[in-house]
Amino acid sequence: MQGVEKKYITPEELKKHNKAGDLWISIQGKVYNVTDWAKDHPGGDVPILNLAGQDVTDAFIAYHPGTAWQYLDKFFTGYHLKDYNVSEVSKDYRKLCFEFAKMGLFEKKEHVTLYTLSSVAAMFAMVVYGVLKCTSVWAHLGSALLLGLLWMQSTYVGHDSGHYEVMSSRQYNKFAQILCGNCLTGISIAWWKWTHNAHHIACNSLDYDPDLQHIPVFAVSSRFFTSMKSYFYDRCLKFDALSRFLVSYQHWTFYPVLCFARLNLYLQTFLLLFSWRRNVPDRAYNIAGILVFWTWFPLLVSCLPNWPERVMFVVASMAACSIQHLQFCLNHFSANVYVGPPSGNDWFEKQTSGTLDISCSSWMDWFFGGLQFQLEHHLFPRLPRAQLRKVSPLVIDLCKKHGLPYRSLSFIEANIWTLKTLRTAALQARDHTIPPQNLLWEAFHTHG
Repeated sequence: MQGVEKKYITPEELKKHNKAGDLWISIQGKVYNVTDWAKDHPGGDVPILNLAGQDVTDAFIAYHPGTAWQYLDKFFTGYHLKDYNVSEVSKDYRKLCFEFAKMGLFEKKEHVTLYTLSSVAAMFAMVVYGVLKCTSVWAHLGSALLLGLLWMQSTYVGHDSGHYEVMSSRQYNKFAQILCGNCLTGISIAWWKWTHNAHHIACNSLDYDPDLQHIPVFAVSSRFFTSMKSYFYDRCLKFDALSRFLVSYQHWTFYPVLCFARLNLYLQTFLLLFSWRRNVPDRAYNIAGILVFWTWFPLLVSCLPNWPERVMFVVASMAACSIQHLQFCLNHFSANVYVGPPSGNDWFEKQTSGTLDISCSSWMDWFFGGLQFQLEHHLFPRLPRAQLRKVSPLVIDLCKKHGLPYRSLSFIEANIWTLKTLRTAALQARDHTIPPQNLLWEAFHTHG
């Protein structure tokens, strides 16, 4: 019996299906209609909205286990992508993914979560003991710094559980997310998934990656001075007089602002969870989780003997945790940036372009949570952190083979690179040839 003749669609025709209500994608040359699925997608609708209208094979492989392929058939349109071809870089990347899966690396978690949660529990007990049983101000300060370290380690577990199952079942994994994210740190795992998945998909796109959109406080590129639109937040990132003033000194304010960065994360959590315009998965669980945090944390602070110590405790704990916020900035602020939506056919190239690794000894892996291997994590987000150091040499070899950047800097070097990037943008912000959007700037414009 003669086989059914394949139907084809051109890349130009596929590109037309890239808007909400009409979302088509191609995976290995087969075209799928995921319009109705987008709202139920576990990773949220943002990745699909950003990548719709093109081939997304590499991104699909990066984010989905082998079991996900069986669910694609129900979305098949009957069309195949005409002139579908795979670049040499993508071929090597997919081959590497296959080899990792064959070796079982995606399942080898090596009890990292158990060890980390045990350390978090021990630190929490020490913090409570230090506050309730010790009278020395130095003991209270030490407890605050330890709480900041606790938040860092708890966040790493929340991060891991958002990319792959760190527990024995999906239900336990969700419990770990709410516990480590909402209950212990006060930051919603729902907010994190919403922004973090968009960051991975559109790594270092100025108008699509929310992790670079910090106007009016920071700007990593002078392109923000045109008041570009954020397609993630769906609003204009207005570069006005206040923005120009703050950005002009951002290389001086960078570290102080990071000490209080958590305040913004708390605010973003509340704005998302109590905004009924967005469909927030597990909204009730997320709200319950942050209520737990805003019960135990104020109660713990109130147990300190006086207001000066309470203020010291809050500021010190946030300042200690700012090391983690700094790490996230170091991984991306001084890397290459671009404007526009992410492209599905240069996945490997975009990740290498937009990330920096932080080199450190293996005994420091626990401190950085594995995220010092930022490129490896971006290329293989489902790979447990215990495997990132092991696969790093293979990633280096692949980058060398295709002439792509692999940048691994010491912690100090990464800070210098980031400060230089911020200073360059700051000096450009003072340039009067880029007019402010109102004349208020002229009233307090200074140089320093």
